[in-house]
Amino acid sequence: MEVNEYSVPIENFKKKVNGKPVAVVGIGVSNVPLIKFLVGMGSKVTAYDRRTKEQLGDTYSELSALGVSFILGDSYLDKIDDDIKVIFKTPGIRFDVPALSKAVQNGAELTSEMELFFELCPADIIAVTGSDGKTTTTSLIYEMLKRGGYNCYLGGNIGSPLIGEVEKIKHNDKVVVELSSFQLQTMKMSPKIAVVTNVTPNHLDWHTDFDEYISAKKTIFLNQGSDGKVVLNYDNDITREFNSETANGIYFSRKNRLNNGYCLNDDMIISFYNDGHIEREILSVEDIYIPGMHNVENYMAAIAAVDGLVSDDIIRKTAKEFVGVPHRIEFVRELNGVKYYNDSIASSPARTTAGLNSFDKKVVLIAGGYDKKIPFEEFGSVVNNKVKSLVLCGFTADKIEDAVKSAQNYNENNIPIYKCSRFEDAVKKAKEIAEAGDVVILSPACASFDLFKNFEERGNTFKNIVNSF
Repeated sequence: MEVNEYSVPIENFKKKVNGKPVAVVGIGVSNVPLIKFLVGMGSKVTAYDRRTKEQLGDTYSELSALGVSFILGDSYLDKIDDDIKVIFKTPGIRFDVPALSKAVQNGAELTSEMELFFELCPADIIAVTGSDGKTTTTSLIYEMLKRGGYNCYLGGNIGSPLIGEVEKIKHNDKVVVELSSFQLQTMKMSPKIAVVTNVTPNHLDWHTDFDEYISAKKTIFLNQGSDGKVVLNYDNDITREFNSETANGIYFSRKNRLNNGYCLNDDMIISFYNDGHIEREILSVEDIYIPGMHNVENYMAAIAAVDGLVSDDIIRKTAKEFVGVPHRIEFVRELNGVKYYNDSIASSPARTTAGLNSFDKKVVLIAGGYDKKIPFEEFGSVVNNKVKSLVLCGFTADKIEDAVKSAQNYNENNIPIYKCSRFEDAVKKAKEIAEAGDVVILSPACASFDLFKNFEERGNTFKNIVNSF
């Protein structure tokens, strides 16, 4: 690679790790490209994973051929060599598990694929986090920049792992990433532009408490320079207070008129206000192709992020043509007068609520899945207002049922509840009870059902079942 002012960080990193032992903990989607990158830098890589050689399959064979060593099995974390001074962990493993804490105490540097990418990337990074709406907002920002003529890269929780692309990225390119609280918790750098869509209770099965989750989200902007920008949701109590911790904050609001920010005027036009005066009308809500007021919020967040980088014409063109992200209120088919929608990405009560509010009628809802220790009390009231029939499946079926029945607006004559042990049976039950004119939507309100790896697999299974009817 030709050395220039933008490749110096990569050359310095290569000098740091060339010939040195490096550990990669977790051989997942993001860490396989990382391992290949580290091998290319001359590192002696040892990969650690709970899975066996047989379970890793082709991945084991591919990495082994590159000279990667492996420590596998249930006690893999207890076998990190004391000689290893750089450890890259997968986002799903906490930084303070005893084995990693011990390694850090012994002088090891604990980092991750995304942290390394931030360190090496020569281009401005725009990063989005939040409990809800971050995938759509990230995708909108990427689409607007790409349509605006920039050479763009999309990554983080969506797109492809970016560490394998970092040597191709140029100074004038734009990088857009979606970041989870898992990725953010140990981050030591912040992006040039940070967006926080909202913060509500989530992943409380992984974080020690809600305060830790909030702190992880704040990491997205705490290390910005004076030339940074932080886009915050004024309508969310938690993100509204984030502004007191940054000098770079700017708000967006769907519910309030702001003196300085992005908001709705007459419920039709997304406008920018400067000291209480309309500076310009940017986008008509009627021009937004994807449905739902939550998507109006997503557009305001995206507009705030790209304002000054692309024209309003590009924003309007994107709004008219962008059809949404897969698995987010995704129309599957209409059969016998019943419309089926896949909203598998809705892994929290707030996301499911936003999806339900996109329809002007009560729906047949399929919900339930893995328990992330999120409270469902408020969601129970929403279900009673917005759901015609409820079909539950997965570990949270009982919790959601209890929340619905405990809500003050519950009436057993208004909302029949069905519980199924198998996901396929839940989808078939929804088909059985739906009538012409109904909407059936898979919108789980929690993480993937136990038999699915992620929301994509869950959504694709739902679509396959529905299309087989």
